Amino acid sequence: MNWIQKFGEFPAFSISLVLVISSFPRIAIAESPISLKFQRFHSWQISQKFIPPNRKAPQTTAGGASRGGGSCFLESKETLTPLMPANKSGLTFAERPTFYWFVPQTAVETARFSLLDGEDIVYETTFKLPKQSGIISLTLPAEAPSLKVGKQYHWYMAIACGSDKLAEEIAVDGWVERIQPTPDLSKQIARTNPKQLSQVYATSGIWYELVHTLVQQRLANPSDRTVIANWQALLESVGLNNLVSKPLVDICNDKTK
Repeated sequence: MNWIQKFGEFPAFSISLVLVISSFPRIAIAESPISLKFQRFHSWQISQKFIPPNRKAPQTTAGGASRGGGSCFLESKETLTPLMPANKSGLTFAERPTFYWFVPQTAVETARFSLLDGEDIVYETTFKLPKQSGIISLTLPAEAPSLKVGKQYHWYMAIACGSDKLAEEIAVDGWVERIQPTPDLSKQIARTNPKQLSQVYATSGIWYELVHTLVQQRLANPSDRTVIANWQALLESVGLNNLVSKPLVDICNDKTK
């Protein structure tokens, strides 16, 4: 709990990965190109602008986390960044959703993830960080408790820049709330072409499924112009323009499970 208490010392920030437990076997990493040619697309582009849901802001009693930076990272201009909307809050249909972050290149080998219900830690683990910079993911495993419908959970991802207790700690946080899809939305999802499913999630405000679906499409079709355009449009719609061309690293493809 000591490291959680440190968050109270950090100022709040306005930004909000398949959970890999170091003690569990790793699933093979699906390769994707290190660089993609992102550019502007026009008439044929599928709109992927995220439409935030009309939800009450999470109630928090703990301090926010700091924006990533400092001595942890080899490239000082890059920051630890969660793939989240500006309000750091997102909806999911999943009992155990997937979280995504951009992690700059770092000499640090592990990070810590904690999921809180109020002030109680309901799940916590450490996981390995990749040696290269890029977008990584973490999914709550079967051993973690399933998210309850209608409850807002607060998560933290932290990287300690040293082994001693006084070492600088870079951290980000966000919120996740599980909801049930309406009957109409369930029918729409069932009849939608998988290639267009992300658009349904975008217009319905279902953030975690939206990001996960687009990531899986990028892994499966890394050169597909529509997939590239949708990824770009999504990130730009929530102010994450600087992450558009970042590679996917340490990501598990659903097909490998």
